[in-house]
This record gives sequence, structure tokens and C-alpha cells, in this order.
Amino acid sequence: MLMVRWLRSWRIIAACLLLALAGCSALRLAYTQAGEFAYWWLDGYVDFDGDQTLRTREAITRWFAWHRRAELPDYVSLLDRAAAEAGQDATPAQACRWFEEVRLRIDRAVDHALPDAAAIAASFSREQLNRLERKQAKNNAEFRDDFLQPDPAERREEAADRVVERAEQLYGQLDRSQRESIAQAMSASPFEPERWLAERQRRQRHLLLTLRQVQAGVLSRPSATEALRNHWQEVKRSPDEAYRRYQQRLETANCELLSKIHNDTTPEQRQEAQRKLRGWAADLRRLATPA
Repeated sequence: MLMVRWLRSWRIIAACLLLALAGCSALRLAYTQAGEFAYWWLDGYVDFDGDQTLRTREAITRWFAWHRRAELPDYVSLLDRAAAEAGQDATPAQACRWFEEVRLRIDRAVDHALPDAAAIAASFSREQLNRLERKQAKNNAEFRDDFLQPDPAERREEAADRVVERAEQLYGQLDRSQRESIAQAMSASPFEPERWLAERQRRQRHLLLTLRQVQAGVLSRPSATEALRNHWQEVKRSPDEAYRRYQQRLETANCELLSKIHNDTTPEQRQEAQRKLRGWAADLRRLATPA
């Protein structure tokens, strides 16, 4: 279980560091506290016992020590490149390239966490996995509230608002014309939250099946690690061919949207984006430098 929930916490951290989607203005403080956040977030899914708490905290500490030493210098270079490019217009192909840059770094983070995740997952009780299943159901209900509003107009408005909020965290406040442009683009987006929810539930079922096999001792520790790695591959690339085609259409549309948002920004907004990106790079450079 630690695998996807824990590794999704790494995805949150990576998104914050690489794309600033979480609005981390105090980046150094956010990074130093991220391990504690990751522990409590995970604990909310399974309610660790005493031994699991110790092992999980130790694993998170090891992961962050590795990440700080091995990954942060690369993040600094990535943010420096992003700042340099932010002053110019962007193409959809460039936006897709940035998506791939982020995926590669998330993959490294996930792969490094897998052995510890498998070891801790093997200690979960049946009740802890049942708790995880209930938590998944609760999260799916919240997903429906957030993304599946009965009124199509409200659904489109909420989707556009989410994009505007994220864009403003990088560029600063958008004007009315920019907001309307985003709303228009979102109305034509191929995004289908119903399909996303169905795929999400498929992943959850597969995760629970994998974890129950690990918990029952059906898999050795190396096999458990590999099973979790296979699950992660299915998270990235669905075994459902129709969903993969949909995912490709959506990614193409998102690349076009991101490049359009950037190209619609003013020189002042691009300067604000550059200032933030360089500031985050400076923060990470300090974090990556041994005391």
C-alpha cells in the first residue's frame, strides 16, 4: 500500500518543485516539512502501528536524504532552463517535452521508493487494507463532488477555474480576456471525468489485489517489489487500449492548452514567472548544498 499512496505523495512533492502547481512560495520550508507531511498523509490511509510508524519514518528519511543529494541538483538545472524559456513563446511540442521531463523525474523517485514500500506493505494487516479500501471509496465520492457536477455548465466552469488558479500561481493574476480564453479552451477539451474515474477505480482494485497478495505472503520481497513496479507501470500506461487512446488525445490537448496559456501572457507576467522559477531554483540550490 505504501507504494502508490506514498509514491503519490512524491508526485505531489515533485509537482510542487518542478511545476510550482502547489504554490510553494516558501519552498525550502515546504521541502524540509514534506517528509512529515508524507508520513501523516499515509497514516491517514492505513493507521500505522508502532513498528510500522518507525519503519515508515525511517524509510521516508532515507528517501529524502537520497532525493536531496541525487535529485535536487537536477531540479535546479530544470528550473533554470524553465526560467530561460519562460521569456519566449512556446509550442505544444515544447509543452509536451516538459510533461516528459516531469514524468522522468517522478519515475526515478518512484523506483527508489519501491523496495522500502514493498517491505512495509508486507506488514499490513487485513484490517489496514480494508481501511485503505474504505478510504479509496471516500476519495472517489469527493472526486465525484469535485469533477462530476450534474450541471454541465458548472462542470466546465469548475474545470476552467482550476486551470486559472494553477496558471496564476506561476504568472500572477490573469485578466478577463485570458480567463475567457482558458474557459473557451476547456469547453472544447476532450477531458472526460467519468472515464478518468473508471480508470482510477480500476487502478485501485489492482492495487488492493497486489497488496493483499503481498500481505498474504504469496510474493517474496523481491517479487513484491516487482509487483508494485508493475502496478506503477499500469498507472502510467493503462492496459485498456481505449483508455490509452483517450489519454493520448487528452495529453495532446493539454500541451496545446499550456502553450496557449503561456503565449497569451504579457511580458510582465512572463517576467513574474521567470522571477518565481529562478527563486525556486535558488531555494533548491541551497537545499542541495551540504551544510
